[in-house]
Amino acid sequence: MELAAGAALIVVPIAFNAAFFELGRAFDYPEILRKEPDEILRRFAAGGTGLVLRWHALLISALGMLPLVALLAAALDPPAPLGVASVVIGSAAALVQAIGLVRWPYAIPELARRFVAADGADASSQRQTIEVAFATLHRLLGVGIGEHLGYLLTGVWTVLVGISIVTTPTLVPWLGWLGVPIGAALLIGSVEFVGPNERSGWQFAGNLIPLAYIAWSLWLIALGIGLLL
Repeated sequence: MELAAGAALIVVPIAFNAAFFELGRAFDYPEILRKEPDEILRRFAAGGTGLVLRWHALLISALGMLPLVALLAAALDPPAPLGVASVVIGSAAALVQAIGLVRWPYAIPELARRFVAADGADASSQRQTIEVAFATLHRLLGVGIGEHLGYLLTGVWTVLVGISIVTTPTLVPWLGWLGVPIGAALLIGSVEFVGPNERSGWQFAGNLIPLAYIAWSLWLIALGIGLLL
């Protein structure tokens, strides 16, 4: 079990970051997400099949968290309430991330095709309708589900795993303690668009999230190496 968990802890974050890097190279992701719908849809349409496949790769890598959380809980074998909570919350984190991403390889291609193909006297109104549909999907699935709930649940899961490590002899305790501030950073990032910041976002949280995810990925890899040694 420790071998399988260790391998998953290394492979999943590497796969996710590789897909993330490819989207950054091909689509200026994640900065593109804060652009106007007109620009996003036109650039998406220009990206073709290669861009859609890159989004699908990110989706699949996010789902890789599902076996990872179960394998890690089995390898650490913490007290039952802690183990159950980590599996439930970690699985939920993987699913909401996937739900947030699934619009890109399946819904956005159709919107982008219709946007660039709009023609005739009512082309402007067609594009405005498509832009509203895109913006709604973007705010609900992207900002609300993928980012807010995704960061929130991932942060809680990270803290729970950190506590699990400290309370069991499987890994050195300092790896557990390291997970607590990383989880806390993800929790802070989850409120980027909450309350008074709903419209344009809280800049501090927005700047913190990329750093937190880099630290989180490296932390997962370190846990994997620790389980394999």
